[in-house]
Amino acid sequence: MSTTRLSALDASFLAVESAESPMHVGWVATFDGPGPGFAVLRDHLAERLEGMPRYRQKLAPVPLGLHEPVWADDPRFDPAEHLLHAQGADLDAIVDGILSTPLPRDRPLWQMWIADELPGDRVALIGKMHHCMVDGAAIAELGRRILDADPDAEPPAEPGWSAPAPEPSSRARLARGALDRASDGARLALTPARLAAAPGRIRELPGLARTMAHTLLPPAPDSSLNAAGAAARRHVRVSRSLDDLRAVRRRFGVSPNDVVLAACAGGLRRLAELRGERPRRLKVMVPADVRSAEDDAGAGNRISFAFLELPCDEPDAVARLEAIHATTARRQRDGDAEDLDAAFGLIALTPSPIQRALAHAFAHPRMSNLTISSVAGPAVPRYLHGCRLREVHSAVPLSSRHALSIGVVTVAGRVCLGLFADAHTLPDADELGEDVGAAFDELHALAA
Repeated sequence: MSTTRLSALDASFLAVESAESPMHVGWVATFDGPGPGFAVLRDHLAERLEGMPRYRQKLAPVPLGLHEPVWADDPRFDPAEHLLHAQGADLDAIVDGILSTPLPRDRPLWQMWIADELPGDRVALIGKMHHCMVDGAAIAELGRRILDADPDAEPPAEPGWSAPAPEPSSRARLARGALDRASDGARLALTPARLAAAPGRIRELPGLARTMAHTLLPPAPDSSLNAAGAAARRHVRVSRSLDDLRAVRRRFGVSPNDVVLAACAGGLRRLAELRGERPRRLKVMVPADVRSAEDDAGAGNRISFAFLELPCDEPDAVARLEAIHATTARRQRDGDAEDLDAAFGLIALTPSPIQRALAHAFAHPRMSNLTISSVAGPAVPRYLHGCRLREVHSAVPLSSRHALSIGVVTVAGRVCLGLFADAHTLPDADELGEDVGAAFDELHALAA
């Protein structure tokens, strides 16, 4: 693969990373065992990754920071340095240790750890990949490559790793960066005329203004979820039946995502009560996939965002659900995610210092108190070298002064919620997980 420049959105995840806020996306997949052993699974995964060139590339910076870094083949790439053995029987300790550690920037930005010493002969695969490299859809594509529909499936004939392309010299990266920046400037200068002639949503200035108002207003309230923290992470995994979620959806005429958001709101309300705080509305950022058929499903980010208030101040579970449904339906009808994606396209044409400043502004705790992200996984059984997949729990990265994110994956008849917490700021993350599960159960009981 030839060198590819990082997009402005991808680069923003590098810009907001710090020692206390590593920006990797994580996940924990558990399988029935017994497994074939670490060495066999390592080689199996290495073989499946051979058709995904991004996984052998690292970032090469552009001199003087003139432009975003480029992806370039790592001439020293060795899959064995990224497919690692997680020894021990305590899955919680294994996961928290892995997800608390940043990825080194001088090599391809991913790791997968194989835990094959768990109780009950279970096997777990713990992955972390920098957010500048993947989004939820890219990880779902990875799942399609490494998992099989048949436990006895023969491995597909993947093309082997080709010889790495020479890394472009600093002079070549500088020259390309200068040309790209000049091209961006020319396109930015032509933007007003293009907007005036464009037939799409971006012409609808009232709609764009409405989306920006939804994004910026009201600002996220002060919350104990937005205190300064540390890099130590706690990953709490909660699972419920997908049939139970569908029962709630049918009974109240809402979307599956509305049910998840309502359960999270109920759990956060209970957390505030246990902390002696007054339950109040919280502002949540909800990523939305805007990938088109032309976009590469396996690399980079093609996401936008919607912002809405979680009615954690509402004591009635059904009223919370109905309020969330009214808001999400309005955001979808207004096309907030599409409008914001168009705005990101304009930001991509601005100079790098402006992009970095906007990235930090977007990650500010007054923009949102937390993130809740949903991804659809495989609906039918899938296997890793004969081991059946049971659950997948994601870990959505935390930017500075954000103590909690919640990732939701539906897979094989299960709804898997991964609460990813700053262990210093949110030491009661396990109790919050129980409260979110209880709020889900309450909605199901009301639906029944």
